[in-house]
Amino acid sequence: MQQCRITLKMFNYLKTYSMSQSSDRNFFDSNRSIADEIRDSHKAMSDLWQGISAFQEIKNCVTVYGSARFKEGHPYYELARSMGKALAENGFTVMTGGGPGVMEAANRGAKEGGGLSLGCNIALPFEQKLNPYVDKKVEFEFFFTRKVILRKNSIAYVLMPGGFGTMDEIFEVLTLIQTGKLPPRPVVCIGTQYWQHLGTFLKETMLEVGTISPDDLKLALVTDKILEAIDHIKANLTPSSTIRNEEDDIF
Repeated sequence: MQQCRITLKMFNYLKTYSMSQSSDRNFFDSNRSIADEIRDSHKAMSDLWQGISAFQEIKNCVTVYGSARFKEGHPYYELARSMGKALAENGFTVMTGGGPGVMEAANRGAKEGGGLSLGCNIALPFEQKLNPYVDKKVEFEFFFTRKVILRKNSIAYVLMPGGFGTMDEIFEVLTLIQTGKLPPRPVVCIGTQYWQHLGTFLKETMLEVGTISPDDLKLALVTDKILEAIDHIKANLTPSSTIRNEEDDIF
């Protein structure tokens, strides 16, 4: 127990530490001392601990990914808003990156649908600020720790149209499911026109030369229909795995 109290004290201290640049940029700098590495390793642990402790009791969570750049009134904003509302009305908690655009729309829809709305926010030089429709949030310093928490406890993933960040997130989720590092979970891509050319690349290039298999194309449903997405999520949920007592690893 003494060790546990010291660890929690260290995490609380690290949460108050601020850096002059973005943590990701400093973390990947090639000219770093061992002190820098130790400090930022603990900061990454603090990031993870914040997310794990904040959301450990959350159930039936679906993560919605998408661009920060779409404004209210844009078709993709309104589609994400409808998706968030439908998820909430069907008993799901909605988690997003907590920012504007698609993230705001999904959180907003979740609130309108009477559900719980979560945000995993990160500070960026542009675009990213916490949207006003988040009930519970965690602020992250590192992209990679934020991505872990965004997918850790969710039972399904919804991909709305987005940029490089969204592409990073969808391919990481698919890779982890494909390799068995993540339990099988339903993945839905909303916006058939947006995802059309990516689908063509997957089928006519990657599948053709053998870098993916035919079954890999079944890992995600692509649709424009909200109800079809909800039905797909419900039909493909897997039973929760038995969780062993993590204290066995600590004491």
